[in-house]
Amino acid sequence: MEKKNSISFRLYGRTALFSDPITRAGGEKFTYMIPTYQALKGVCESIYWKPTIIWVVDRVRIMNPIRTESKGMRVSKMSGGNDLSIYMYLINPEYQVEAHFEWNEQREDLAHDRVENKHYFISKRMLERGGRRDIFLGARECQGYVEPCKFGECKGYYDDESMSFGVMVHGINYPDEIGGEKLQTRLWNAQMKNGIIDFIRPEECTMVTDTVDYKTKEFVPGKNFSGLEEFEREGWFDAMDDAAL
Repeated sequence: MEKKNSISFRLYGRTALFSDPITRAGGEKFTYMIPTYQALKGVCESIYWKPTIIWVVDRVRIMNPIRTESKGMRVSKMSGGNDLSIYMYLINPEYQVEAHFEWNEQREDLAHDRVENKHYFISKRMLERGGRRDIFLGARECQGYVEPCKFGECKGYYDDESMSFGVMVHGINYPDEIGGEKLQTRLWNAQMKNGIIDFIRPEECTMVTDTVDYKTKEFVPGKNFSGLEEFEREGWFDAMDDAAL
């Protein structure tokens, strides 16, 4: 039985680039063989997001064979002019994704908006419409598409196979979600069993490094935030959430 805060969807496109940060120092991008937790979380946020909620990706199923293609890309240089770089993309990727949302405990000012059924039904409607914002498969040039599905339906290419993808990026810890004043990068040891990758939760990652100092933006009623009273008076929340795309 589907939970009232969970969605599952088919994610696909012509190409994908879930870039390995180690390869980006020289100006070239090479994709991981599978999507990262953070990339799939970004897809969920493109389907539907409000600062009240945090999407948690539970698992992903690899439907198509993992195939790559290298392309020569003409990119701009910071010093002027351009240069030729080699980018490696995944070709014809397709996944089934299961995720759920939880409340952002760092945003107590939005506690009034923690209405589970409201966010669940809005996210379902937005998924049926293909997402509230454009869907990308890791990079801006990799257009993606989503549609509702039942996780586990149809036959996947790796249904009877298991493999390890080694240590790779899991995602990023943002202070507005976990507190503190540091932007952190999480790593984990990715494992696929029978075509399915079960993601560990962000707080379960043991390999975490500080990236940069990062302060959460403060919302001050009357200064950069109109305040709850105005929203309630004007029915702003309901109007925005129920608007058809």
